[in-house]
Amino acid sequence: MVIDLRSDTVTQPTAAMLEAMMHAKVGDDVFGEDPTVNQLEEKCAQLLGMDGAMFCPSGTMTNQIGIKVLTQAYDEVICYKGSHIYKYEGGGLAGNSNVSVRLLNGDRGRLSVTEIESNINNSKDAHQAHTSVVALENTVVREAGSFYTLDQIKLVSEFARSKNLKMHLDGARLFNALTETKDNGAEYGKYFDTISICLSKGLGAPVGSILAFKKEFELKARRMRKAFGGGMRQAGFLAAAGIYALDNHIHRLKEDHKKAKALGDALKNSSWVKSVMPADTNIVLFEVASSLTPEKVLTKLNEHHIKALPFSQTEIRLVTHLDFTDDMLNKAINTFKKISF
Repeated sequence: MVIDLRSDTVTQPTAAMLEAMMHAKVGDDVFGEDPTVNQLEEKCAQLLGMDGAMFCPSGTMTNQIGIKVLTQAYDEVICYKGSHIYKYEGGGLAGNSNVSVRLLNGDRGRLSVTEIESNINNSKDAHQAHTSVVALENTVVREAGSFYTLDQIKLVSEFARSKNLKMHLDGARLFNALTETKDNGAEYGKYFDTISICLSKGLGAPVGSILAFKKEFELKARRMRKAFGGGMRQAGFLAAAGIYALDNHIHRLKEDHKKAKALGDALKNSSWVKSVMPADTNIVLFEVASSLTPEKVLTKLNEHHIKALPFSQTEIRLVTHLDFTDDMLNKAINTFKKISF
């Protein structure tokens, strides 16, 4: 039994999802004629309280397009210092949008009005980049899946808009956050101009992300998708998986969260672990003992057929998902107890 906890992107489509994919009605999506893609986009727009939505191959693309349509060259984007759009998208903010970034600490990645306010550049000072966007991440991948409540987002958004700033959300794991907060996802449309969600992470679809937007940004967003090489043809086969995931896999995310907490609790009692960050959703992030390195620990885990991901010079990440079963959880916990260095 191989236990793969590197990411929630490693899941396989379920039998029912494959069935839905194989029976999808398709057309040429670049012409706007794929009925299943259109259905997925309409569904996501409604779920997020937005005017429209667009299906893309990846979350990196949806994030990059989202920032692109909200900025112009020489602008500056305010975001958490460990945010995915900054650390894990290949320098795309600079290359695709020609913008600089103002990196904030946040509270486990969650930005506050106070911190944002002190980092807005003077628009009348030609020496400074023009601050144009506040980008939030929910959940925060670098902070073990910490999340915002809708009330926290409302405060940030209302302040940002009072300063004429646009709002982007990297909501790759937004439904994990909503599972915990019980907030209504459709309320998010009130507070953001663009929202990115991933279908291929906790929801278990094989491919795809959605960018939802206000109507004024749709034409530019679709043009940017084409320019970035994201125009797909008979993409309904993939969109069908996304529809199935949204209809059937959101409610079970709480199971992933429960398992993540169990893994975190087990790691706290392991001599080779220095500290464990609170597992708020489906991500476990822990620091190895000072005498060890992540590589040494990963080698030992691999010997027991457990795959994990190095996340810094001292940290390892585990991510639970729909293919991580109760038997796998028990094996992982028992393995943690056995391991010694």
